[in-house]
Amino acid sequence: MSLKNFMVESANILFDDSKNDLRALPKTVRLQILLVLSFIWSVVFSLYIFTYTTFIFGWAGVFLAHLGLIFAVYHTFKQFHKAEEKSASVFETKNFNPFKIMAIVFVIVFIFVFSKGIEVLTNTNSYKIPYGGPDKSAIEKWLPFTQKKSKD
Repeated sequence: MSLKNFMVESANILFDDSKNDLRALPKTVRLQILLVLSFIWSVVFSLYIFTYTTFIFGWAGVFLAHLGLIFAVYHTFKQFHKAEEKSASVFETKNFNPFKIMAIVFVIVFIFVFSKGIEVLTNTNSYKIPYGGPDKSAIEKWLPFTQKKSKD
């Protein structure tokens, strides 16, 4: 089994209505159960990791991250399922929306800039050849222009 299939099946267990063990329950009850589970796991993780002085801020951050993750993944899966049902290619419909094209270009440029930023931050020296300074000082470079030429 590949990692991709494992990840898809794991996500389907939580978010696919036809494969989830809670499929007989209403959607609101399923969401409530996921939120309660995120609350429980956030408390357990926070008790294990954070000290008593940082517990509240750590717990709040972890719990909000869980809530955000649950809603983001759920919304993403719903959008993919809706798109799969429609399944119309841009090339078939000839709907070349400039906003969509610019969004794709922005994402590609953002990924490139972000990866270059990470590369710069992780390198200790951005130059491969060490720089030892100039061969001549600024005065030595300027002197030939200030001397008068002798006429021979």
